[in-house]
Amino acid sequence: MMRIMTAFDGVAPCFSFTPRFYEIDGQGVMFNMWYLAYADEAVDAFFVERGLPYKDWQGMGFDVHVVHVELDFAAGVKNRDLTEVLVSPSRIGGKSFTLDFAFRRDGDVTCTGRIVYATVSTEGHGTIALPARLVEALGEVRG
Repeated sequence: MMRIMTAFDGVAPCFSFTPRFYEIDGQGVMFNMWYLAYADEAVDAFFVERGLPYKDWQGMGFDVHVVHVELDFAAGVKNRDLTEVLVSPSRIGGKSFTLDFAFRRDGDVTCTGRIVYATVSTEGHGTIALPARLVEALGEVRG
């Protein structure tokens, strides 16, 4: 497992879901691509909870691009499993940041991962420094 698991002590779930039938593969577990879809949902909820919903970013002149993703699986999420996704900032840089996440079922972590985002201008000027409002919404780095 990744070293980031302990960064989730005391972190409340950002998003909960129950996998749907069509998200389950022939082995009876959630197909791997759905983990990133649910991570996106959790990241969206993370920023909503912190007062900076994604729908507001364009008007503030910035957006983010995914530049790196990691996933490590410990157990499969199965059909109808109530699953939580926890999100925690693990790095805040000058032009990018990293969010770690964990999928949890019945208190057990089934998958951990991280997504690195680069901040870009919506005006087509490439990468930009992290806006102060985004840094504020990210909060304290854990872990």
